[in-house]
Amino acid sequence: MPSEVLDGESMKTVVMKFGGASVATGPGIRRVASLIQHYASQEYRVVAVVSALEKVTDRLSEAADQSRFGNKDHVKTFRREVLDRHVAAAAGAIEDERILDEVKQILISIVDELENVLTGIIYLGELTPRSRDYVLSFGERLSAPILCKTLQDIGVQTRYFTGGEAGIVTDESFGDASPLMKVTEHEVRERLSPLLERGFVPVVAGYIAETQHGVMITLGRGGSDFTATIIGAALGADEVWIWKEVEGLMTADPKIVPSAKMLREISYEEAMEMAVFGTKAIHPRALEPALEDGIPVRIRSISDPGGMGTLITKEKRIKDGGAVKAVTLIKDVALISISGAGMVGTPGIAAKVFDVLGRNNVNILMISQSVSEANISFIISRSLSDKAVNALEIAFLGGGPIEAVAAEDDICVVAAVGAGMKGTPGIASKVFTAVAQEGINVRMIAQGSSELNISFVVKEADGEKAVQAVHAAFGLNEPHAT
Repeated sequence: MPSEVLDGESMKTVVMKFGGASVATGPGIRRVASLIQHYASQEYRVVAVVSALEKVTDRLSEAADQSRFGNKDHVKTFRREVLDRHVAAAAGAIEDERILDEVKQILISIVDELENVLTGIIYLGELTPRSRDYVLSFGERLSAPILCKTLQDIGVQTRYFTGGEAGIVTDESFGDASPLMKVTEHEVRERLSPLLERGFVPVVAGYIAETQHGVMITLGRGGSDFTATIIGAALGADEVWIWKEVEGLMTADPKIVPSAKMLREISYEEAMEMAVFGTKAIHPRALEPALEDGIPVRIRSISDPGGMGTLITKEKRIKDGGAVKAVTLIKDVALISISGAGMVGTPGIAAKVFDVLGRNNVNILMISQSVSEANISFIISRSLSDKAVNALEIAFLGGGPIEAVAAEDDICVVAAVGAGMKGTPGIASKVFTAVAQEGINVRMIAQGSSELNISFVVKEADGEKAVQAVHAAFGLNEPHAT
């Protein structure tokens, strides 16, 4: 069983989030329940946040699209498949037949509701952001009662909630909602604190919440991490633990750099940079509530529950020579370049370009503009490349200051991240010297005023070699790096 990681007085409050891979099967769910029981029995106040079973959210999104196209057969087949999978997971996790029968009835009721929603979309012939969120909510609404009843099966007092039932209230940005923290803090404390005081383990469905009008809404993909830190901030938790399949945050992807080390401790700002620049261990928005309230977040491994994982705190700890802490790689991106002699000295060109992209829901990951003003380059998701180019050509080509719009798909972004880079001379030189020594050409460079990262674009074929070169140049292969 895992060892203690928090010191001091007893009765620490910890919010634990478990991802879809952790609860993909019945035995996995029972292992998660046993882990929760271990801490609850050692005088921890535990709130468990659970994601949908692995890949279920993707299947729900597909089912929503099929319903919009009027595919009744798909809805019938999907209903049977999703119910069978969750009943099988419950049967593999719960030993008491009475409790298993209870959860089966709950699952049938929820899946019946799902079928009704999908059928309604078929008859309406449209899928709004609000109705899509409602469909996507069912993944966590199905997983939460299974984990709850499994905990009950092993003797833990528990109740399950949707995010809204737990007190998370948001704005009305369907698909990517933001919490209204003042009202959320009050509601979460009112609903969960009395249960924690009585020794219960609340199980909260991640990813979903409610608007002020009680409408189901989602926090965006990966939002279960966000749910955990929202609840952690609302309760003033001692720590939030994000249980993953990975050991913790690493100095690089070990598939690219086999000698990569685990980072024992990093700051919120560094973790945010890593999350944005390719690290999938934590949701980019999840650290916002924790940062606001100074609550430590720990990434821990479900496969090695005794490990300490990576602790994320407000302190920026900088070791001698430790300017760069991690090197990340982002693939599946495209480089869009806009050029024209008429752009020089013409005010508002960049604003107009970004307005066009914004109206077409194209998010920009990285921007660079030469001082000559004759060229603007930016990085977007590769899947949006054609959409972006078409929108820009329609808006600008044919007599204006912009003469050409070009796209390159065979590129990737490498980012060096570390708080020690701020104010330290020679970091960029060291990065680009290491890359140049490998014969790699850099296509584009960007560094924000925070100086927490240096990002650059290279050919996709050179991406992994560039990561390896920068990782080695800053000694991240060495034990002292972590």
